[in-house]
Order: sequence, then C-alpha cells, then structure tokens
Amino acid sequence: MQGQATKPIKTFTIGFEEDGYSEAVYAKAVAKHLHTEHTELYLNAAQAMEVIPQLPTLYDEPFADSSQIPTFLVAQMARQYVTVALSGDGGDELFGGYNRYLWAPKIWQKISWMPYGLRQHICRLLIRASGMDLWTRYWGGSSRISIALAGEKLQKLGQRLQDVRDIDDFYQSLVSEWQAPEDMVLFGQELDTLLTDRGRWPQLERVEERMMYLDAMTYLPDDILCKVDRAAMGVSLETRVPFLDHRVVEMAWRLPLHMKIRNGQGKWPLRQLLYKYVPRELIERPKQGFAIPLGEWLRGPLRDWAEHLLDPVRLSEEGYFRPEEIRQKWQEHMSSKRNWEHSLWSILMFQAWLETQQEKS
Repeated sequence: MQGQATKPIKTFTIGFEEDGYSEAVYAKAVAKHLHTEHTELYLNAAQAMEVIPQLPTLYDEPFADSSQIPTFLVAQMARQYVTVALSGDGGDELFGGYNRYLWAPKIWQKISWMPYGLRQHICRLLIRASGMDLWTRYWGGSSRISIALAGEKLQKLGQRLQDVRDIDDFYQSLVSEWQAPEDMVLFGQELDTLLTDRGRWPQLERVEERMMYLDAMTYLPDDILCKVDRAAMGVSLETRVPFLDHRVVEMAWRLPLHMKIRNGQGKWPLRQLLYKYVPRELIERPKQGFAIPLGEWLRGPLRDWAEHLLDPVRLSEEGYFRPEEIRQKWQEHMSSKRNWEHSLWSILMFQAWLETQQEKS
C-alpha cells in the first residue's frame, strides 16, 4: 500500500504500560521501515475504565471479547486523522495463523493413545496444581515468572482436555470459555449451533482445515468482525477488510494445507510476501492476540467495579446465574490461584449490559 501511495500512509497502534502485552515497539519499527506516518497510544487501566461504561451501549449486547477496549481506543484515535481504515482480519482463518492450528493436532497425537479415564486423571492433577506449585516441584531454579506462566498454561490445558474424547471435542473445548455453561446459568441449556452440530460440518479430512472453516463461520463474523465494526462505527470510522474480498477467500481455500502451514508456522504464503517488504527480524516473533492485562486489572484498579457486579446477593436476586460457581472463580482469580479473566469477563459484560437495561426501564 505504501509503495503505491504518493504520500505516507497513516498507521495506528495501541500499546500497554504493563510488560508482556505491548507490541507497540515492534509496530513502530515496522512503520519506520516502511516510512508510514505512525501514531501510537499507550493504554492504562484508568483509560480502560473510561471505556467500560460505554461498552453495553456501544455493542448493544453482552459482548465479551476484552480486546474490544483497545479496539475502540485505536479506532477512536484513528478517527482523528482518517475516515476509512483497513483491517487485517481474516488472514488467520484463511491461511492458518492461529496457534491452535499448529499445536492442537500435535498435542492430540501425543495423548490420543491414552484411555479416556487415564487422560481425565492426568488432567485433574494438572488442574489442581497451581502454577507456582508446578514451578516448585519440577523446575526449581528457572525463571520464577516464566515458569509460573508455564504452570498456568498447563492448568488451562488440563481444563481444556479433561472431558474430550476426540480432536473435534478438543477444538470445541478450546473455543469455549465455560466448559459446562449449564452449570453456571440457572435452567441453562446450550442451544444447537454450527459448533455443536457436527452434521452441519463440511467433509474436510484434515482437522486444521475443519478448525479454520469453523473459525471462519463462527468466531470471525460473531466475534472479530462484530468487535471491529461496532467499535469503529461508534466513532464514525469506516473499516474495510481486504482479506475477505471473495476472490481472496476463494483463492485461499484452493490452496493445499501445506502451503498455509509449513515448518511449524502458519500463514506461509503471507509471510513470503511480507518478507519482500519487511526484514524478518522485525516481524518474526511469537504470535500475540490483541490482549489487555485484564487479569491484573481485575485484581487491581477494576476490582471494585467487578465486585459491585459480582455481588452474590445481587446475582441471586437477578436470577440468571448460580452465584456459587461465579464467586468460586472470582475468589480463585483474586488469590492468583487461577486465572479466570476471560470467563469472568463474559459474566461482567452480561452484568454491565443488564444494569444498563434496568436503568432504561
């Protein structure tokens, strides 16, 4: 795009003050290499709090992807300079970019030989052990922070694998925030959707392609595109998604899988194109989502707001949730025993949306 333009293209990114979440420094380096007119904003919890009260109205439903906060803020920032922006959404689903396409089949291949009961037992052991317990028992002198995070990932893996019987169960577990939603919602029953009705799935032999198809038909329109469109339109910014031009989609699905995922990396054809314009050292890093340090913020500056919405008396009186299930997760999160940030965010967004509806009535 910059190569075709007669003046510098405007680019925008959001960064975070907390370590481990911000990619802004890398975005700035790429922008400098391409000679774009770059603008960045570093986000803190106070700015997030200013956005949160707007979310129920902005999304008009209990929408619960926490990256809606930086998405809104980057759209708001961009709108100060432009009226139309391009988004890179769709590339992961079309060209195999999500990490689950890479490691889920590998993990399943290594454990699928185990009897179901043995897998359940091992998963329960992983879930019970805290990240720091795992650090203490098995890794001793390594980096305390990094190994605690590794322990957290093992806990999550145990949770995701506990009740799965095949690789497709594993995928459904990976894309579900609550593994048993009927245990949390009073009189709850999960409705049939494309994800739960395998009779509606296409006959794709490779599990990676099944995951990519299901993500493209569910996660992409219901979460990603919804998130960006409503955040952008909330500040009168038009967004366009070049990857979802029907010709690009059709071409991508004609490509064999080995041209998308190769040598342990996804989006292989996109990488080959990008290498023509940007040095590898500027872009080859572990994949990150557009995440915020939500877990830390819920234990700190967002705690009072969350406590207000998750008050057990309030939950009981409203009659939608089982307070004991939610309070247990909240207490585990507050003690740092577990990280339930995303599960709790789904409840908090429902509660915030419900409060807005009650105020209107």
